[in-house]
Amino acid sequence: MYMQVLELLPPAYGYVVLVAVASIFLIQWMGYKVMQARKKYDVKYPTMYSKDSNMFNCIQRVHQNTLEGYPIFLMLLGFAGLFYPIVCTICGVLWIVGKVIYANGYYTGDPEKRRPGALSYLGLLPLLAMSVMVAIQLISK
Repeated sequence: MYMQVLELLPPAYGYVVLVAVASIFLIQWMGYKVMQARKKYDVKYPTMYSKDSNMFNCIQRVHQNTLEGYPIFLMLLGFAGLFYPIVCTICGVLWIVGKVIYANGYYTGDPEKRRPGALSYLGLLPLLAMSVMVAIQLISK
């Protein structure tokens, strides 16, 4: 059965899988930054945001915001990648790079510096469009 599934997937789909795996490292890095900030700014669990530390809140917000959109990213990457693996790989890398830029800007403590991270949408929006195209192709079979 394993080999049958592999035969159905385009060979370049492996790149899509690697992007999904890379995104896990992104999420873990952001989570580690929150853990470090909890210690540094003395924010105890289960408190999500600090009344006293805007810096902690910026670091926490990066992780929270990314987690909020993460299932959408993975779903779109996985679906569209079945038909457009190379383009989706590039879009997925753009999303990750955009999120790193977003995080590093926000980590300064100035929320306005997160804006260049909007680059991530140049990866996400094409994934959305390609997923709709995949749905239309499947429906019109």
